[in-house]
Amino acid sequence: MQADYAPIILTSLLCGLSAGFLMHRSDFCVTGMFRDFFLFKDARMLRVLVFMVVASMALFHVAKVLGLIAHYPFPLLGAMSLTNILGGVLFGIGMVLAGGCVVGTLYKMGAGSMLSAVAFVGLLAGSAFYAQIHPAWSALTQQLAVFGPGKTIPQALGLSPYALIVPVLAAGGWLVWRWARQGALVMPSYAEGYIQPWMTAVLLAGVGLASYIVVGMPLGITTSYAKLGATVQSWFAPDHVASLSYFQAQGLKYVPPFGDTVITGGAGPALDAVAAIQYPLVGGIIFGAMVSAVKLGEWKLRYRVPARQYVSVLIGGILLGLAARMVPACNVWHLWGGVPILAGQSVLYVIGLLPGTWIGSVILARYVVRTA
Repeated sequence: MQADYAPIILTSLLCGLSAGFLMHRSDFCVTGMFRDFFLFKDARMLRVLVFMVVASMALFHVAKVLGLIAHYPFPLLGAMSLTNILGGVLFGIGMVLAGGCVVGTLYKMGAGSMLSAVAFVGLLAGSAFYAQIHPAWSALTQQLAVFGPGKTIPQALGLSPYALIVPVLAAGGWLVWRWARQGALVMPSYAEGYIQPWMTAVLLAGVGLASYIVVGMPLGITTSYAKLGATVQSWFAPDHVASLSYFQAQGLKYVPPFGDTVITGGAGPALDAVAAIQYPLVGGIIFGAMVSAVKLGEWKLRYRVPARQYVSVLIGGILLGLAARMVPACNVWHLWGGVPILAGQSVLYVIGLLPGTWIGSVILARYVVRTA
């Protein structure tokens, strides 16, 4: 690997370790936030998610004003398309059935969940399968493109980013201030070592900022699932992997903030820039959660659950992996990174995610966790 990868690998690893530890200690699960709202009308954790988005928005733009951010918008964001909504719907269904999004699956697996390990296998399979339909999906994405080539909503409207960021940030800040005064951001807990989710939200926003400053983009891991799936597939069918255009494309091409040469990467099995950014992040999240569980004396292999839950998480994982490539990307990339800069793909993704998580919650309640 190139020398420019060293700060990227180290930063991604530290970000992953921090995120895995924090998410495990606070049970910070984006899937649970939406699922609990639709199943139990409990919006407490959704408020925390809004808080994290607002905090990320504030941190990103303060850093931009200070000249700490090299790429705005950041690499790998694309133009807006209605397929972002369709992918968001499928992603929402998949993450509820899988019992966690792509990051939630990692930290729960690190804490010993066999269900999450099965969901992880499904994620790899779904991500790799996407390569089969990529040409058709890419063509559809272009046909359903909206608002021109702009990557952010302000760009699409021909506005300064602050023309929309400032009022959105003011409204979000007012909501967070109101919830804080009401005590609506504090979760009751008597567990040892528990970290309040609102505190985790602030710290994770800081982790995302660190990644943005050093790596050149906020946290994101879903291309690595396709890359891992392609790697496994190449062991058995190398010629087939080599024949798929998606695995040959180099979607990432940029000069990192602390480098001086262009680095590239894609979803193929090569050890490239994507591997340098995302593999340490994935490993860090798993290991960070494992360290947290071990320190609390809570780590154990948990596998005694009904068979239908294994079926659910496997199907959910496959859907989740497929949707993460169709959107493209995931909750971490869009909610912690894209929405704070009003990236069009991210906003459209959220529009699809909401009905998708509702559909997934209905399926989960009727067919997976039924009591009768």
